[in-house]
Amino acid sequence: MNDTQAGAKHYRWADLPVEPMRGGITRALITGDRMMIAHVRLKKGDEVPQHAHENEQITYILEGALHFWLGPKGEREQIVRAGEVLVIPSNLEHRAMALEDTLDVDVFNPPRQDWLNGTDAYLRR
Repeated sequence: MNDTQAGAKHYRWADLPVEPMRGGITRALITGDRMMIAHVRLKKGDEVPQHAHENEQITYILEGALHFWLGPKGEREQIVRAGEVLVIPSNLEHRAMALEDTLDVDVFNPPRQDWLNGTDAYLRR
């Protein structure tokens, strides 16, 4: 086995710690050296406040639906439903609201340091 194979890690979402956030939002994280994936669960009506980050983000909705407002004044609106994906470029301001109970898979490159070190006040209670 080479070093790359030895460094592979296996996870089960059900075994990961779930972090409570604002409202009914919870998340679980898996982080590699250059990517992060998160299961974010939102209850209908939960809001993710306006924010931006240097990280490129891919949002894949597994269950439910999120309404996104994109841009500094929310000038573009996009509803993303189960089976759909939204790619959010680096530094694009955005916010979201859950239209239904939702399971959202977010992938970030690079990993969100604010999520890892707890400085993501916009998502905290």
